[in-house]
Amino acid sequence: MVQTISADRVTLYQLEAEFGLRQIESASAFLEWQQELPALTSSEQQRLDRVRAAFANLTQRSVLENTVKLAVVAPLLDLAGLFLPPFYVSTEDEVELTAQEGELTIRGRMDVLVLKEQFWLLVIESKRAEFSLKVGIPQVLSYMLTTPVHDRPLYGLVTNGSNFVFLKLVWQANPRYARSQEFVLENPGDLERVLQVLKRLAAVVGQ
Repeated sequence: MVQTISADRVTLYQLEAEFGLRQIESASAFLEWQQELPALTSSEQQRLDRVRAAFANLTQRSVLENTVKLAVVAPLLDLAGLFLPPFYVSTEDEVELTAQEGELTIRGRMDVLVLKEQFWLLVIESKRAEFSLKVGIPQVLSYMLTTPVHDRPLYGLVTNGSNFVFLKLVWQANPRYARSQEFVLENPGDLERVLQVLKRLAAVVGQ
């Protein structure tokens, strides 16, 4: 009997058991968030300061996903050049992932998807601000596993507006993923680093 679950309820254990997903612990597996990061201009820094101010104002009350996307995610994508060619931004795409044995199907709707020639750059899950990223990471990974492209890395980002984690998915015998450190908007320099990583990934994929 096929079990169907919502992507926002999937666990890393289920992805490992049903789809063979494994984490790569080596730091060298995901150098893109660590090396050759571009410098930011003064105007980009000023825009990030406005993002911080907007988020601080919003967190005085409960922040819903759509608000996070407007106040934090959209400015970051814009500054990274991901609204411009050769990239294309799509939202609310429905996805379905079924295990080879056909016993588990995962269904969900992606928040933001950035594509270049059918290559998925980012699958962003902007959970409610009070939710832990531990909820969003397996959800984003389940979306990333649906990509038809297996000969190039796929990059993801999960954020609740305040915390950010980048993911990299590659295919060997089985899918493997690596993750960045967690960046926190309130920490000095972390939001700048998030934008730098986004710009770096855009450069890598846009080549």
